Amino acid sequence: MAAAHQLTRTTQLLLLCSLLWTQAPRPVMSSLLSAQTEDFIDWWQHAVFYQIYPRSFKDSNGDGIGDLQGVISKLPYLAETGITATWLSPIFQSPMVDFGYDVSDYKSIQTEYGTMADFEQLVNTATSLGIKIILDFVPNHTSDKHEWFIKSAARDPLYDNFYVWADGKLDNQGVRQPPNNWQSVFYGSAWQWHEQRGQYYLHQFAKEQPDLNFRNPAVVRAMDDVLLFWLNKGVAGFRIDALNHLFEDETLPDEPLSGKTTDPLSYDYTKHIYTKDLPEVLSMVQHWRQLLDDYTAKHSEGATRIMMTEAYADLQVLMDYYEDAGGVRGSQLPFNFHFITDVSGDSDARDFVYNIEKWLIYMPRGHTANWVMGNHDKPRVATRFGPASVDAMNMLLLTLPGVAVTYNGEELGMQDYDEISWEDTVDPPARIAGKLDYKKVSRDPERTPFQWSNATNAGFSTAAKTWLPVNPNYLVLNLEAQKQAVKSHYKVYKSLIELRKLPVLRRGRFSIEPLSRTVFAFKRTLKDYDTLVTIINVSAKEQLVNLTDFINRPQKLVVEVAGVDSVYAPGDSSFLANNRSDKPQLRLAPRAGLVLSYEQSGMSKQRRLLVKQIIKSFNVVLVALLMYNLWRHKWTKVNFN
Repeated sequence: MAAAHQLTRTTQLLLLCSLLWTQAPRPVMSSLLSAQTEDFIDWWQHAVFYQIYPRSFKDSNGDGIGDLQGVISKLPYLAETGITATWLSPIFQSPMVDFGYDVSDYKSIQTEYGTMADFEQLVNTATSLGIKIILDFVPNHTSDKHEWFIKSAARDPLYDNFYVWADGKLDNQGVRQPPNNWQSVFYGSAWQWHEQRGQYYLHQFAKEQPDLNFRNPAVVRAMDDVLLFWLNKGVAGFRIDALNHLFEDETLPDEPLSGKTTDPLSYDYTKHIYTKDLPEVLSMVQHWRQLLDDYTAKHSEGATRIMMTEAYADLQVLMDYYEDAGGVRGSQLPFNFHFITDVSGDSDARDFVYNIEKWLIYMPRGHTANWVMGNHDKPRVATRFGPASVDAMNMLLLTLPGVAVTYNGEELGMQDYDEISWEDTVDPPARIAGKLDYKKVSRDPERTPFQWSNATNAGFSTAAKTWLPVNPNYLVLNLEAQKQAVKSHYKVYKSLIELRKLPVLRRGRFSIEPLSRTVFAFKRTLKDYDTLVTIINVSAKEQLVNLTDFINRPQKLVVEVAGVDSVYAPGDSSFLANNRSDKPQLRLAPRAGLVLSYEQSGMSKQRRLLVKQIIKSFNVVLVALLMYNLWRHKWTKVNFN
């Protein structure tokens, strides 16, 4: 009987404790998870977009040209690296005059690259690996082999006004001349005579790339249909090529001279006030944003469909692409090319700080910054800034707030191959420039095949000859070697991708300062989390850096990421505390960077959460014991039966 009475008391005690536990705050583990994941950031707002140039990425069939099956075979590499979104340079059907930027059929895959079935497999495989696919969309112009252009040249009523056609004019000698003085980006007149049509057509790039007429609503509808076609194939969005060239002044006036050159065929000869950045461009950006938003709303089971836009334009113009003065939104990501166009290996720390801050200052509130470190049109990072700068530039790219864009191979520090012969040169502007000047303008050096290993053709292809020659330095500079090395650019890059998962890099506030002419530093801070500090030396000499005025307790710093030439290693924490100087200093190798962390106060968020959990659990036990004592000594009349 006594045993039964004791069991009843035990049961009552357990019920009481259970009641108290259910009323207590939830375990901290769920709070910790919430803090790391439920941060109201859409998938693209902190992504690293990895640009793949398919022709040079991986050849699967031995013809010397990269293809979709090659991309598919390397998707696990992207997933392993931590990439969650990739942008593919054009894969549409094309005569390949400009290697995909001259489209002859927007709804077909270029035969050299594969089939539509290959593309569908690519999307499915990427999705299974957590990678989203962005397509390069080329709306400004088509190929002169496109069905639309052929029908327009023949004056088919449905396509007669699909392109920009104009009559010529006669000079004083009675010789027919183009309608005006507009030049092609690729050199020479932007007008080409078409004998069948008996008119000139506009081409702001190669003569085989006639400009579409976006003042014709039928053209807009046709391009909308192309976007919807690929959205239905599962892409997550588009990178819009040459956006600010979409419209021209329809009265076709001469452009004013720039005074930069006396060569009337050079693109620099005039100021392009009638062929670039016209107000109608912004309306088209907003139109496409609405199309993407509408599609996302109707297909809510999928992620937000986004638009990235390419335009080398004034800062104010780019900010309007984000959102105009009336609050109408356009591109989620108007590409920020300042690291390509406005700084170089000769820039000092102030130049970097200025170019970072001006984007953030001008960017409309509530939008996402983006940083493009390289692409297929400009020299590679290791060539622009020097090989020793590779790790520092990736630290800069990947610890700034917002989106980072990496061109394939930059994670390895691949370099331009500047010694491509005239005979092997295929880039249209280079061929136009001729044998004497082709190296000044060629984009081939940054487009050479990806260097996977030290095998034949850098593991890119088994062909006897690749479409562009492989950089001979592949024997030592390749992914396989960097994976095996104790330290490598790839390992630094991968560690930075991992670091980006931290809440402080996803949501943290940002501040930046030039510490000297050669060194700048910035902080990412978030309440209750460790602060991250990125420090970069842009000079060719070692620098001793005093951080006393930049952070509160420099002695508490811990190295998170260090470059291959650094004297420090991840985890180092006593290097400043043991410094004999009154003002603790750290050593930065030439062109090097460091990413460090320190606790804002005496205890980090994670430690505070653990202590709070222990205190809460202890309080529950104390209350339970107190209630048990009250019940045991009959100090309460609560009836549990």
